[in-house]
Amino acid sequence: MKTIGIIGGMSWESSAQYYAIINRAVRDRLGPSHSAKILLHSLDFGPIAAFQAAGEWDRLGEIMADSARALEAGGADCIVIATNTMHKLADRVEAATALPLLHIADATGAAIVAEGHARVALLGTGFTMEQDFLKARLAERHGLEIIIPDAKDRGEVHRVIYEELIAGKILKSSRDAYCGIITRLSARGAQAVIFGCTEIGLLLSADDSLLPVFDTTWLHARAAAEFALKP
Repeated sequence: MKTIGIIGGMSWESSAQYYAIINRAVRDRLGPSHSAKILLHSLDFGPIAAFQAAGEWDRLGEIMADSARALEAGGADCIVIATNTMHKLADRVEAATALPLLHIADATGAAIVAEGHARVALLGTGFTMEQDFLKARLAERHGLEIIIPDAKDRGEVHRVIYEELIAGKILKSSRDAYCGIITRLSARGAQAVIFGCTEIGLLLSADDSLLPVFDTTWLHARAAAEFALKP
């Protein structure tokens, strides 16, 4: 079994989900006594969030590259960035080590294409919804058309993530707000919705959504488990 190196802590609420999903996948494949070989380099999200808000992406790139190098030095066989937003710096992480980076967009895009969807909605932080680092990869490598909420709805999706979900606060009012946003995206022609922030699955399940759901946390973690188990 190969060792999975995870850059986590952004937030630790979703990193804990990665740990659980990967270990369940390994246990299901190998038997009840088995668990995954994981190295987790967990960052303090407080400074990370402040740098994001200030637009200090070069500084964040240095932090992410240092984290990747620490995982390589510890014996990791791959790198997993356990957050959608910080995939903005995926190139910096890839350049920092010789290890393969398991990109969250590729795990997600492959699953969407396999289900036959072409026009999909994206929920995530404002950075993820408004910038191209995730949307462009989904479009260029997987042929997907990505639609995002309008400005007011984007603001609410972002607010809930940073004010509630990273702190483990799960509110029915926010769940209802997200469901309303998904309904409006469906009316604009979305065939499915991407939970493009690793905390959204803490708030919503597939049963809550009018549209089929592609949860990046689950898909990315499962892809990491598959990598680790591949001969």
